Amino acid sequence: MEGPGLGAAVRHEWTLDDDAVFLNHGSFGATPRVVLDRQAEWRAQMERQPVLFMNEIVPQALRESAGILGGFVGAEGTDLVFTANATAAVNAVLSSLPLRPGDQVVTTAQAYPAVRNALRHYCRSAGTDLTVIPLPLPVANEAAVTAAVEAALTSKTRLAVFDHVTSHSAIILPVAALAALCRDRGVPVLIDGAHAPGMLDLDIAGLGVDWYAGNCHKWLCAPKGAGFLWARGDRQDILHPTVISNQYGHGFTAEFDWTGTADPTPALSVPAAIDFHETLGGAGLRARNASLADKAARSLVDRLGTEAAAPAAMRGAMAAVRLPPSAGQGWETAAALHDRLWHEHRIEVPVLAIDDALWVRISAQAYNAFPDYVRLGDALERMGVGSLP
Repeated sequence: MEGPGLGAAVRHEWTLDDDAVFLNHGSFGATPRVVLDRQAEWRAQMERQPVLFMNEIVPQALRESAGILGGFVGAEGTDLVFTANATAAVNAVLSSLPLRPGDQVVTTAQAYPAVRNALRHYCRSAGTDLTVIPLPLPVANEAAVTAAVEAALTSKTRLAVFDHVTSHSAIILPVAALAALCRDRGVPVLIDGAHAPGMLDLDIAGLGVDWYAGNCHKWLCAPKGAGFLWARGDRQDILHPTVISNQYGHGFTAEFDWTGTADPTPALSVPAAIDFHETLGGAGLRARNASLADKAARSLVDRLGTEAAAPAAMRGAMAAVRLPPSAGQGWETAAALHDRLWHEHRIEVPVLAIDDALWVRISAQAYNAFPDYVRLGDALERMGVGSLP
């Protein structure tokens, strides 16, 4: 049973539609009122005296915000810079690396499509081989992932790129173990941690990776436009933002802190998002969300007669559940099912085409409760998406 402090009791903290069931926090997050209010205060201050704000207030305020975020994710603020989103952070790393013809870059088939596209672009430009490691669903355990990665590494591997939490299949990859495996072979590691901050307990500096890209607008509920890039101290000198501006050559934080005129208020509002997250329970909230997602996934698996994309130990506040073969295949069918769930049942949830099956990916945030997922199961049954024949 849902405790008295979460679920419906806190839904008013967000501006979400009252008549909708929102099971897709994972895509773009949802920013609570108190954080939006803080962002509005920053914007009002900016517009009262834009020159003073940009030239004198923002440089210090960004560094203070980075320090607070660093404390939350297990990193030094001086090793962390803000970006528009995790994809921008990934692109900054890829555009800075001296990839050459004959080199190899590895990632997995579960990588976020935007990151795969960035890898394709930079590898094609450099004449570098991109190896995409198959990870068929369902994934059995962490050992299956590490074994697949180990088999793909060669003497020519110059970079490995892994998700911390895969976007479509919602699988927590064993990034510390993967980093150790790569480090033993002299392979630098870039982690796409778009879904991790606010979902997982983080110690980025302790993972053994070289670069870590993250988002604050998803599970940390900061405003859209608050991504970040962490770089190990000895991996910072080679990095440059994809937009080169006035601070070129002045160091890692200086270059990324100023890439031209932009709205800095999403990054400046991150401390307010962290405060809100902690008010709702912090580590307790993260554990509660994972437990709710697990309970919901098990219920849907039972009702549909299918399976989840990974065992519970490899899932957090999201879970992907396979739909039966009767649901069909392909992205066109997935889009049609999504639209029906929204327009006919007022349920917002992703329906994804992965390999030869359709999957529904559920999210569990503080404002969700178990009846939300019962309503999803009821809707799927009414739509004729039943159990296996």
